[in-house]
Amino acid sequence: MRIQRPVSCNQQRGITLIEVLITVLVLSVGLLGLAGLQLTSLRNNQSAMERSVGIVQSYSIIEAIRADPDSAKANGFNIALDADPSGNTFPANALTSWRQQLRANLGSDAVGAVSCNTTRCTVTVQWDDSRGIDGNAAQQIVTEVHL
Repeated sequence: MRIQRPVSCNQQRGITLIEVLITVLVLSVGLLGLAGLQLTSLRNNQSAMERSVGIVQSYSIIEAIRADPDSAKANGFNIALDADPSGNTFPANALTSWRQQLRANLGSDAVGAVSCNTTRCTVTVQWDDSRGIDGNAAQQIVTEVHL
């Protein structure tokens, strides 16, 4: 039986240029994937934050409705998405302030609608979420509350 000698240092040459280029290519692809993941995460976080703000804004008008349920039952809070509140009553002032807060927090195209009858109110908040993951421009939150 013959014992093999270990490879001497004179026969080892180190890594080749091709090995270095392949390593750099694999590392670059990995870093690009990581950058794409970060971008998607940022878009999703922005969209989630806007949904949370929309929910908080819908609760704010619901609190105004609960403060004056008689006006809500008499359709004082009713407003369509494309209508503007008018008058100087508590419901009109609450709706005007609510719409201003929607635009300030969700963008200039954000709108809200309220539809009440004698037993319940439906609050709709709509805004542009085209930067979100689905690219859907119109996002909508609908909240119902019983009077």
